[in-house]
Amino acid sequence: MELINPIAQRWHRKATLDPEGFWARAADQLPWFRKWDRVFEWNFPTFRWFLGAQTNLAYNCLDYHINRGWGGHTALIYINERGERRLFTYAQLRHEVERIAAALRGMGIQKGDRITIYMPLCPEAVMLMLATVRIGAIHSVVFAGFGAGALIDRIQASGSRLVFTADVTFRKGKEVRLKEIVDSALETTGHSVTQVIVLRRTRDDVPMTPGRDIFWSEFLARAADQWGGYISMEANEPAYILATSGTTAKPKLAVHTHGGYSVGIYSMGRWCFNMRPTDVWWSTSDIGWVVGHSYIVYAPLLIGCTTLAYEGALDHPGPETPWQIVEEFGVTGIFTSPTAVRLLMRYGEGPSRKSNLSSLERVFCAGEVLNAPAWEWLQKQVLNDQIPVMDHWWQTETGGPVIGNPYGLTMIPIKPGSAGIPLPGMEIAIMTPEGELCAPGEKGILVIQRPFPSLTPALWGEPERYGWDYWKRIPNKNVYFTGDSAHLDEDGYVWFAGRADEVIKIAAHRIGTIEVESAILKHPAVTEAGVTGRPDPVRGEIISAFVVLKHGYEPSPQLRQEVLETIRRELGPVAVVGDLNFVNMLPKTRSGKIMRRVLKAVVLDKEPGDITTIEDEGSVGEARQAWQQMKAEITGIPAEDVISS
Repeated sequence: MELINPIAQRWHRKATLDPEGFWARAADQLPWFRKWDRVFEWNFPTFRWFLGAQTNLAYNCLDYHINRGWGGHTALIYINERGERRLFTYAQLRHEVERIAAALRGMGIQKGDRITIYMPLCPEAVMLMLATVRIGAIHSVVFAGFGAGALIDRIQASGSRLVFTADVTFRKGKEVRLKEIVDSALETTGHSVTQVIVLRRTRDDVPMTPGRDIFWSEFLARAADQWGGYISMEANEPAYILATSGTTAKPKLAVHTHGGYSVGIYSMGRWCFNMRPTDVWWSTSDIGWVVGHSYIVYAPLLIGCTTLAYEGALDHPGPETPWQIVEEFGVTGIFTSPTAVRLLMRYGEGPSRKSNLSSLERVFCAGEVLNAPAWEWLQKQVLNDQIPVMDHWWQTETGGPVIGNPYGLTMIPIKPGSAGIPLPGMEIAIMTPEGELCAPGEKGILVIQRPFPSLTPALWGEPERYGWDYWKRIPNKNVYFTGDSAHLDEDGYVWFAGRADEVIKIAAHRIGTIEVESAILKHPAVTEAGVTGRPDPVRGEIISAFVVLKHGYEPSPQLRQEVLETIRRELGPVAVVGDLNFVNMLPKTRSGKIMRRVLKAVVLDKEPGDITTIEDEGSVGEARQAWQQMKAEITGIPAEDVISS
């Protein structure tokens, strides 16, 4: 594969010709208590990196910087939508982490024990993550927007002894009562939880179970001693486990290690994001997702940045909020999601004009494809083409970016709608389900041909599932199956079309959901779109589209026809749209991914299945109502009869 940029090509060739030497040189940029005996070992499908090396992820995030005189540098800025601000230097952050580490020991937590963190994005949660890793225990963070069912599934899968939570989290001006969700989850029998620790954030009464529940202050007072030191860990020992955030089946717990994970996210932080110690870095994600682990907490602190954590909705108390934060704290780099961009896009560029954004140097997006219209709005209308807006691609399992713009090494041209090129050390290919390589422009499945350090080496407690779900899906090829449909262009850029199982087959043509959604977004009235296929007796499948409009636009037959004409103009007559439905919101996971399988269930008049990870259950009812009304128009049956049936 030839890449358009000679510098990117040189890095790619170095990694391909000598992958072990390449990653050993990358690992030399981090401190180690003891160097490795071997760089890499692959006993298919499992593998290990930096065998015999001794390290500690939390030590490298805090103690290393303090020992080299960086203790007074700001490590963490915390902001919430209610206006609270808290700042911690590296020295202050380590002091708090040591207190929590000592308290964990006082609670009997030892190396290898698991704890569940079901907390808001607050300083105590970040400190708890670092303290857990510091003493060799393993954290399992559960997003504090999940319900009781999703929480207990993850608790049982991890075998956690302790659950840490808060009385409430703040979201769009409301208080979500987390402790009550924990109580509901723990009514289920068969779990391993012995104690619940509650961070109190309000003066309201908190329901507490005697003998099981204690407040955060009592937890800290239980420290057996004041020693909050770190434990030296072999590079392949787990630092944390995290449930995948997919839109289909119940989650798997991906394992990430002290050694390989550190090398991977540190390297990609430098090579992809150009992160530097002088940065004020803001990832708008949450610690409940891998982005929050890797690029709110661990990579920024490994590099020595100031990392900013915001608790709340980006458009609350108003759509000007994110831009005001950039100005107030001099944010230099942002990592956000296409969903967040489209959310702000609904308000137009007016709110951004009220703030001075001159500190901002670059913006990155990931989570779903950054469709060209959303990219153009942010790049040109908000940022006036002054700084780059770059898409990239990765998964919970990869720990960090795989496809992107190697901005920290060399700037490659941005192709709106493409995620970029394979990053240094990433060996990828596009294959058919049978294992044949696809030609440029030909759609197939993205596969990873060789492990890299931050790739999960295991699923917690499910070794056989790990092999079958990831490494044995393509016959006789020994490649990692990502599950995403994509193609390469002549310059080596990767273009994603959606999940492989979400491709719509119209007659003899295969059209990706992302392609159709991107075409719909070309219409100036549209801010979001989700599509799926539904059966058709003539063509096999046709497109069902669900469309969210920008503020100031109202649904109408004329607007529907305009959007249909836009799709036809962009994709041609092959993109046969059976129905186009206007809705106020799409069914999405709380990480911002459109749940297209839910849309599929709606148009098939079936139950959506497991929706414990959905952001707003009302979105399902809204999509169903819109579809039933549309079906009434298609069939000629009165809407009330269709809905009642």
